[in-house]
Amino acid sequence: MEKEIATAGMDLKALFEKQVVRSQRLRSEPWQNRKKLLKAFGKYIMQNRQAIRDAVKADLGKHEAESDISEVLPIITEIKHAVQNLADWVAPEPIHAPLTFLGTTSEVQYEPKGVCLIIGPWNFPINLTLGPLVSCLAAGNTAVIKPSELTPNASRLISKLITEFFDEDMVTVVEGDAQTATQLLKLPFDHIFFTGSPSVGKIVMRAASEHLSSVTLELGGKSPTVIDSSANLADTAKRIAFGKFLNAGQACVAPDYVLIDKTVEVEFIDLLKQAIHKLYGDITLQTPHYGRIVNTKNFNRIDALVHDAIQRGAKVEMNAPPMLPPDFFIPSSSARYQPKLKLWKKKFLARFCQSFLTKAKMKFFPLYLPGPNRLDFTFLVTVVNFRKN
Repeated sequence: MEKEIATAGMDLKALFEKQVVRSQRLRSEPWQNRKKLLKAFGKYIMQNRQAIRDAVKADLGKHEAESDISEVLPIITEIKHAVQNLADWVAPEPIHAPLTFLGTTSEVQYEPKGVCLIIGPWNFPINLTLGPLVSCLAAGNTAVIKPSELTPNASRLISKLITEFFDEDMVTVVEGDAQTATQLLKLPFDHIFFTGSPSVGKIVMRAASEHLSSVTLELGGKSPTVIDSSANLADTAKRIAFGKFLNAGQACVAPDYVLIDKTVEVEFIDLLKQAIHKLYGDITLQTPHYGRIVNTKNFNRIDALVHDAIQRGAKVEMNAPPMLPPDFFIPSSSARYQPKLKLWKKKFLARFCQSFLTKAKMKFFPLYLPGPNRLDFTFLVTVVNFRKN
């Protein structure tokens, strides 16, 4: 067993057992220590802001401003939120005593889980790996972090930052590929936090069930946006351009497709083009603020999905020849809905926005309901009159 779960010269079982011991000690320590730790960690993140920018730039081509708003500042916000609310979170919660305990008082006391595993994604490799760590630490746990191997520069940086700031029995990083994750999942973690695809999420959940470990699964899915003819189209185009094309579209809650009233579709597409141009200007390979697809494999997968859509009748409204390297991709498309479109069935994480026409009065639900997992559902309308019941 010890041989089985050793990777890259690291004895994972021994590492896990160290954290078990530390997690038990943490249960008896004052919760105020967690606040001090989180505040210090926030300062440390800000001190290493430029290193984070450089790592994300090397992996995903992100501009510094985009790295700040999507990688660094969300972690700082998480820390501030935890620090401000931790006293309330750890306070006992009075509840009504059941009849069997008549004459007594009852309360819920929240306690640390223990040793947690955080498996990070590649699309926001710093934010979505260290963000969950903030909650983990606020709850009084220890953590083993497995960053994504698809963003090697961010992975190395996370390992460096964690090693410098934390004791190994408190937080540690295990770098590696899917095989490393498989070895980690054999250990009886008290909680597992995974961000990634539904297919891998199922693997994580099956592994967790072997030890009855609790899980948090932040998975991908389809995110529709509904645009009514009453919507402010210029504002709508700006919002969608930002939300969809941030991080080269590689965001789980980016709008995957638009359900739009056919009477305003042409105007919307024109405004969307203008909004994209305002954000990025004339996009070339030298454009410094325009991100890249994470690697060639993902680029080829996206390219195949787009070609499938075109072959089935999709009309590409804005495009440039794909250029490799560095995985440069800038389409925006309009298509009538077809059930066989592979784009409709898969979360594609790219700068590709589909718009499907709908009939008047927003009769879109037969189209919407059969789709894959939905992460969010955005309505864009202007309410002119409303009635109070």
